[in-house]
Amino acid sequence: MTRTNSNRSSRVVLAALVVLLAATVPAAAVSVTGEDVPEEAQVGTQISATVTLEELYQNPQSEQWQLSGATELTDVSWTVVFYDQTGSQVNLVEPTGQSFSGLDVAASDGTAEVEVRITGTVPEVDSYTYDPPQEFLLMELTRGQQGGASSTVDAWRTHHYTETSASARTAIEEAGTAIEQARSAGANPSDARANYDDAVAAYNDGSFDVATNLANRATQQANQAQQSQQTQQLIIYAVGGLLLVGLIVGGVVYWRSQQGPEDPLG
Repeated sequence: MTRTNSNRSSRVVLAALVVLLAATVPAAAVSVTGEDVPEEAQVGTQISATVTLEELYQNPQSEQWQLSGATELTDVSWTVVFYDQTGSQVNLVEPTGQSFSGLDVAASDGTAEVEVRITGTVPEVDSYTYDPPQEFLLMELTRGQQGGASSTVDAWRTHHYTETSASARTAIEEAGTAIEQARSAGANPSDARANYDDAVAAYNDGSFDVATNLANRATQQANQAQQSQQTQQLIIYAVGGLLLVGLIVGGVVYWRSQQGPEDPLG
């Protein structure tokens, strides 16, 4: 009888835990189902990006909420298109400025999907960093609820550059590759590594001509170190080969010397 009551109590506790866990596991958030976002862009150029949002009324479950957006692009134009479940357009809004807020996303309007498009000019770089590459906020979308609560749907950041910063970055990347190749060949390109580190520091300081020159020097030093290492290895292989030939010849001569004179009579 005691065992039956114990089993029944265990089942009750287990069922309660299942209900509790189900209540604490959040539903899926607004889903970003499509992205067309550039990973990098040159300062001063005009770029565009598009994202698509679905599963609009979950986490928290709500039949209506407000969409907000922000960007660091300049000369910005937004286009927010609302679609129903059949893919038909039900609304279109074109906010202005670097941010907008308060766009209603409502199930009562038939909205099942929202597409956000943005076009603008890539901003100047405030500070440069080689690793990780400097970025700017291309777009951030936020979901707001009545009462002031809000949460970020997602944010997209893009690497921005100038012609000179891009050239310096390319030179530094080539230097890093040359240094790794030299190390793989058994060389120790310490001078190249020192110039590489100085090139990165110059890049971070915005001194791109200096960074490029230092990186090119590092590449040359790394290549020279690799060639020197390869030459030394060839010399070692050659010397080893000569020693081996010498040993073989010496062995043959010694073997013949141990055979004695041949008997002319057989």
